[in-house]
Amino acid sequence: MRKVSQAAVAAVVAVSVLSGCSFGGGDGGGGGKKHKAPEKKLGDKGTACELPVHFILATSWKAEAITQATVDQMGPLGHQGPLTPACELDAKPAGHIGFLTVWSGTKGAAAPGGTSRALMKKFVAAENFESNVKFREAKAGGLPVTEASYTVTDLAAGVVRPERALAVMTKHGGVVIHLGGFDADEHKAMLPAFELAKKSLGLTA
Repeated sequence: MRKVSQAAVAAVVAVSVLSGCSFGGGDGGGGGKKHKAPEKKLGDKGTACELPVHFILATSWKAEAITQATVDQMGPLGHQGPLTPACELDAKPAGHIGFLTVWSGTKGAAAPGGTSRALMKKFVAAENFESNVKFREAKAGGLPVTEASYTVTDLAAGVVRPERALAVMTKHGGVVIHLGGFDADEHKAMLPAFELAKKSLGLTA
């Protein structure tokens, strides 16, 4: 598990929500350019986040690339297993509190040629206080992926939050798309955005 308290994670989310910023801290915080568009494909060259995969961004969600400088500033929160955050999709413009985060990597379980299941297991194992973990093999936009559903106990807030994620391998390394949420209700309300990303998932050139 990551040696990071849930209180610290909650604090990062709270600051992000209150300030209206992502991990990068806004336009001047090194987080990268922002983009807001109705159901626009994200991940291709020229979009807000250039990624090894592309998918449709849900209506009113805002995407922001996470630069290496921002990852370095995040310290332990800048890594989960073998992955680092590459793009954050903010649900606040759509009226929800939470994020879809795209994580990517090229080493260890995320190295090209690895399996999505091994990557998904490493990603979930790096959570804090995870339980009720379930893995399953699935298809996302025709691509083979491994999905995980689990719960995370926030000791500071005294709540148990559901989490969802999918892992896919590309020639550029592993990618995980993760959906959190402030609480169970927010998570449920944001699931359609996760399912849209899953349904429209494809590899970039």
